[in-house]
Amino acid sequence: MFHSYAAIGDSFTEGVGDELPEGGVRGWADFVALGMAAAAREPIGYANLAIRGRKLGPIIEEQLEAAIALRPEVISFNGGGNDMLRPRMPEVAVADRFRQAVHRIRGEGIHVLMLSGANPTEHLPLGRVFDARGARLTAALLDLAELDGVTFVDNFSDRGLRDIRYWSADKLHLNSLGHARVASNVLTALDVPVPAEWGVAEVAAAPSGPRSRNTAAYYREFVLPWIGRRLTGRSSGDGRTAKRPTLEPLVSDAAR
Repeated sequence: MFHSYAAIGDSFTEGVGDELPEGGVRGWADFVALGMAAAAREPIGYANLAIRGRKLGPIIEEQLEAAIALRPEVISFNGGGNDMLRPRMPEVAVADRFRQAVHRIRGEGIHVLMLSGANPTEHLPLGRVFDARGARLTAALLDLAELDGVTFVDNFSDRGLRDIRYWSADKLHLNSLGHARVASNVLTALDVPVPAEWGVAEVAAAPSGPRSRNTAAYYREFVLPWIGRRLTGRSSGDGRTAKRPTLEPLVSDAAR
């Protein structure tokens, strides 16, 4: 049972796609922290340093040491998704940097929760290219899952999670249902009960969503602005800071 948890990563971990009515985002890492607090029946310390748009290098350079300095019992680590979406991906270099970061966390005696991101490639233009990259990166890091002090959650290989029902309108980020399913995968891997009120099992048992189609409106609203940011060197995370940069007490309804 972990009583303190810090998350690092990009939009996947920040929670983009799971927007809250009052503003901001929630996401799977928040769900995981709530599940931990419910199981512990007391508040836990939770920090989320993830920032959307970050490639693996900046995640490690900006977030890794900051998370370690908080001295949590567990750090979740995901990255590389934005590297995969670039025209060229230095796959060996990305895998090596990921590996070094996992060993850095382990070296501090902190448990590593290592995640592969959910796989959106069935719905994206050039999806087959990105799918192959993601599969190779996941395979290159599988041996880390055998290490003591590492828990690996392979969301990329969760075929059910590829259903369009779990994805937001941009088809790149999970919606609230998708984030809840990832949180369920994580808690199950940690042997922590998944709160029944999340309804994850019921959604998974329901019929699949319709086949995804990319219309001209989709390209205008999502693809072209994304290409524009790449061409001008901008990122969706420019000017943003971590939503929860320090370990703050978090309590679930079940722990109240």
